[in-house]
Amino acid sequence: MQKDIKPWYASWFDTPFYHILYQDRDEKEAAFLIKKLLNHLELTPPAQILDLACGKGRHSRYLNDLGYDVIGLDLSQQSIAYAKQYENDLLHFEVHDKLIPYPKKFDAVFNLFTSFGYFEDPTDNIRVIENIKSSLKPNGFGVIDFMNAHKEKNSLVEEETKTVDGIDFHLHRYLKDGVIFKDIRFSFAGEAYHFTERVSALELDDFKAYFAQAGVELVDVFGDFNLAPFNQETSNRLILIFK
Repeated sequence: MQKDIKPWYASWFDTPFYHILYQDRDEKEAAFLIKKLLNHLELTPPAQILDLACGKGRHSRYLNDLGYDVIGLDLSQQSIAYAKQYENDLLHFEVHDKLIPYPKKFDAVFNLFTSFGYFEDPTDNIRVIENIKSSLKPNGFGVIDFMNAHKEKNSLVEEETKTVDGIDFHLHRYLKDGVIFKDIRFSFAGEAYHFTERVSALELDDFKAYFAQAGVELVDVFGDFNLAPFNQETSNRLILIFK
């Protein structure tokens, strides 16, 4: 039986298979980036932070452990249901679509780990930035941590098989019309599954154009979790700080 569910960002992230495939994400690396960002932005507890597209809340929980007042938002009901077990007076999670403005103000809004550029309509990307802007206090900062799409396009691994928890995930990556696609095929319990991730291959100039249209100011650009200067050819990440 073939299962091909759309839209991908509202279905694939809500399956247990997504979390199985990506279970090797580095918690220490995530914590390292957050500490660097907090230092750079001079944010001290109990500053209010919005973790936009928080998934199961790994960044939110770490921020809360440091004493920050955190709200984590994600479209995935299953991820939020999981994250809610960690809630306390300064940590809350909600199911929320980032295309819809959130009615609270924060000292910072974090959108981490390439949780951007999923939409077919580019104006939706601008809407997300506008919504981040609307959720910022007057001196607040927005942060988008994105892949370095220029480097990614030039080093795309087209075919790969990853075996995790006994499941063979067959991955096929390709670039088409400015979008990086990843086809994910696997079988489980006698059923065949097919999901497709799609992320717009946005480069620095694309973000600058979006920011101009959204009426936000780009403050800093970094190229890795150590907040080193961004280099289009060599940097692993594109980290943007705006207000």
